[in-house]
Amino acid sequence: MSETGTGAADAGPFAEQQRLFKLLSQDTRHLIIQELLGHPAHLISLAELEYMTGKSQAAIKDQLETLIDAGLLARYTYEPSKGKRDLPAQFYGFTERGVEVLHDYKYLRGLPVARAFYENTRTTEKIERHESAPRPELPGPVADALDFDEPELDAVASDT
Repeated sequence: MSETGTGAADAGPFAEQQRLFKLLSQDTRHLIIQELLGHPAHLISLAELEYMTGKSQAAIKDQLETLIDAGLLARYTYEPSKGKRDLPAQFYGFTERGVEVLHDYKYLRGLPVARAFYENTRTTEKIERHESAPRPELPGPVADALDFDEPELDAVASDT
């Protein structure tokens, strides 16, 4: 088969679906996505990702770049924190395309579970500082797609 024939096969109706499945299912990328879904702001620093995934910064950076190149994630900068040693200025979050893909692959259904796992993970002082650091705003459509009604703790406690 010629190279053109191979290219035509790669452009078949399921090629994009297969590419996205591989992109989402790689272990470190999958962990990054889960941690981002669970994060209260859906914007996460590299230090938070390192702590929450247990992976090295080098491994995380490689996979972040892959997700950014695919258009699923973007780097967001909070300018007022630039140059401050104790606060992160760089965060990673989903793009509009990213939330569309997550919706198509049913990841957004897991938002409440991802949040519960994230909130029930013990963190260090440094990670708590990072979690509470000011962040830029996500684009409206991204924030809207990641919004869900969280149960009120008082209501949950009274049900038990």
